[in-house]
Amino acid sequence: MKIAASSDAQTVAEQRPNRLSQTIQRFAAFSGLIILCIFFSVASPHFLTTNNLLTVALQTSIIAIVAIGQTFVIIKAGIDLSVGSIVAISGVVAAQMMSMDVPIAIAIIIGIGIGMVCGFINGVVVAWGKIPPFISTLGMMGIARGAAFVITDGIPVSGLPQEFGFIGRAELFGVIPFPVVIMTIIALVMGFVLKKSRFGRNVYAIGSNEEAAYLSGIKVNRTKIWVYTVSGMMCGIAGIILTSRLVSAQPSAGTLYELDAIAAVVIGGASLMGGVGTVLGTIIGAFIMGVLRNGLNLLNVSPFWQQIAIGAVVILAVYIDNFRKK
Repeated sequence: MKIAASSDAQTVAEQRPNRLSQTIQRFAAFSGLIILCIFFSVASPHFLTTNNLLTVALQTSIIAIVAIGQTFVIIKAGIDLSVGSIVAISGVVAAQMMSMDVPIAIAIIIGIGIGMVCGFINGVVVAWGKIPPFISTLGMMGIARGAAFVITDGIPVSGLPQEFGFIGRAELFGVIPFPVVIMTIIALVMGFVLKKSRFGRNVYAIGSNEEAAYLSGIKVNRTKIWVYTVSGMMCGIAGIILTSRLVSAQPSAGTLYELDAIAAVVIGGASLMGGVGTVLGTIIGAFIMGVLRNGLNLLNVSPFWQQIAIGAVVILAVYIDNFRKK
């Protein structure tokens, strides 16, 4: 009995650091966001205004949607460098369809479908071709971007129906930008999928230990394909919203979105080694970047210094993750 009691006490003692680590990880990103908001509120009288906060939410919404798809990929212990190019090709294809008098709804479905096809190809190459995700998605980044320029001949697609602008420019109750509403709905749905569905549990299992997941009966290759398809779908949705906001499609759209998406996921507490991460953390990470950019703009800080600041934040987030693991 004494041995059993001692064993139980030791188990509880071992669990305490893990629980503390999980608690720190869960609230570190949110605490960082609050600290940034307080700092910029003091530094600039224009930061804590309704219009500015809505502007931050609007500017962050597209990156957040892309980052939600990237979250699934990183939790699976992969990476997707093609997200920015897929955003561009999705918007370009949808715009081209509308310029050919295709109904708006069908053009939107085709645009999102193109994103899913690109993601599906990424998944097939990674899962069945056994090519590292870094290389395969880097190749797709070039293919999708090149295709966007080929389709448009390097010229933005304009003259789109004004009704199409509703998605990116409308406001719920005349206050909340519609892209923010779409981002919120997607975050809730994908957060539920990641945490409560069998597919989500499989993603975590593969990211934690792919071999163990395979031995436990999980269809690893099929799950990988679905993960990249989800990422492509999120990029397709983001491409439609971005095109709607501009009421034109730019073949250069989405440039460096892959870096912003990865940064949002990592800052939000996900591990590049896989098996760790949440959609809520990613949303917080995206808003940290959005608040940081907006606040530095209000303080008239050069965009070049802003890139340096964001890069430093990403390195710090990865360092904290490594320190937590140790």
